[in-house]
Amino acid sequence: MPAWRLPVASALVGLAIAAGAVTAAGPWDSGQRTAERELAAAQSRTGGADHGSGSGGGRSGRTGPMGGPPLAPDVLAAIGAAPATRSPDPVPPPTGSGLADALAPLLKDPSLGTRTAASVVDTATGKELYGSGAGDAAVPASTVKIATAVAALDALGPGHRLETAVVKGATDDELVLVGGGDPTLTARDPEGADGPASLRTLAERTARALKGDGKRKVTLSYDTSLYSGPEQHPIGPNENIAPVSSLMADEGRLDDSARGPAPRATDPAADAARAFADRLRDRGVDVGGEPHRTAASPQADKVASVKSQPLSAIVERMLTDSDNDIAEALARQTAIAERQPASFDGGGRAVEARLKKLRLPLGGAHFADGSGLNRDDKVSAALLAQLLVRSADPRRPELRPVLTGLPVAGFSGTLRNRYAEAPAGTGVVRAKTGTLTGVNTLAGTVVDADGRLLAFAFMTSESTDANGAQNALDRLAAMVANCGCR
Repeated sequence: MPAWRLPVASALVGLAIAAGAVTAAGPWDSGQRTAERELAAAQSRTGGADHGSGSGGGRSGRTGPMGGPPLAPDVLAAIGAAPATRSPDPVPPPTGSGLADALAPLLKDPSLGTRTAASVVDTATGKELYGSGAGDAAVPASTVKIATAVAALDALGPGHRLETAVVKGATDDELVLVGGGDPTLTARDPEGADGPASLRTLAERTARALKGDGKRKVTLSYDTSLYSGPEQHPIGPNENIAPVSSLMADEGRLDDSARGPAPRATDPAADAARAFADRLRDRGVDVGGEPHRTAASPQADKVASVKSQPLSAIVERMLTDSDNDIAEALARQTAIAERQPASFDGGGRAVEARLKKLRLPLGGAHFADGSGLNRDDKVSAALLAQLLVRSADPRRPELRPVLTGLPVAGFSGTLRNRYAEAPAGTGVVRAKTGTLTGVNTLAGTVVDADGRLLAFAFMTSESTDANGAQNALDRLAAMVANCGCR
């Protein structure tokens, strides 16, 4: 094997530039990251290589200086938009025996705990190239968000938007703020035309409509009836997730954060309604009293509304930041599309139903929530890998945001500060992380040393060394990326 293949990431200086472009783009710009979408044009699903352009060997026919490793765009392009048709592929996938020789010793790392599972799949064929306990269902932690994302995109489509509306109430002076289940709704300043929907924008539109009707004094109620069942996640009050409501602003955060753990409101719907009332007052509307909960009439006249970013952008944000609030909202939106109750139970049934329609391997699978915080969630490594294969299928472009939303090792999201112990994977591995006490998982995609796009899933449980387990998983993914494994 040429020496340059092993430390591939050390030569990917250009990837830092590409990552900067991704960050500058949003990082969620109209569903697919702009930088990646542009780089992805006309690339083959088997990897970033231009397979028809030259002799074999190496990652790509488009090499770096002195005929060395490929330029960074080849790596990013392999994960972006796939073409509608397949081209002949002279680059063979790695062999099962080669992958076993490379991965089996790493899976014996004691920091991984007493139970491990692994699956490596060729995205071009859907064939599992290596498996170890791949069909055994285990606790996935946050990697279950991949299933939530696939189900939501398949049920609703990447262009679907969630509407938050103000409608007329039971009396002439009553307004009702109706939650549409947008988990990205914000009470902060709007981030531009392509940013999340804002209560400030909604207040401006509402005040304008009221002025047109000659009204200056109103009362305000709010409607959260879109969702049903308990609002509190079974883990109880927690800084990782707010009570799940169809109406909330800034995910019920009580600080200025936009991601990660934070103190949360106990009643995010009431807080959102109060924030909206304040913004109406800022615009000259006299809002009397405190907002109270009600149920708007389905026939109520609409006064004003705002819509979320497209679902593709919301999915990318969820996966990049491992956002639990978004995940639970998407499970409920899937439930609504499947005519199930918009609850924890209904969301789980709906996700399973959508994945069954996609003919995915659901043996032993159970979806207790959309976020992976519930230890009753169970999926197999084989299912996680095949979810990524479906997302890479050129016949299913609606699922592509699942791939473009995956964090980039060493650069973005929950992988930003990882891969110090496995630098060969930096900028090459794209994966969703999963972490609960004693549970560590990693599932994503890599372009291997021969330019082949592979999906992988590694799962561990009963580990007592969380950092050691994460480092071991990172080494496994880096090994898949950097060996030809013949």
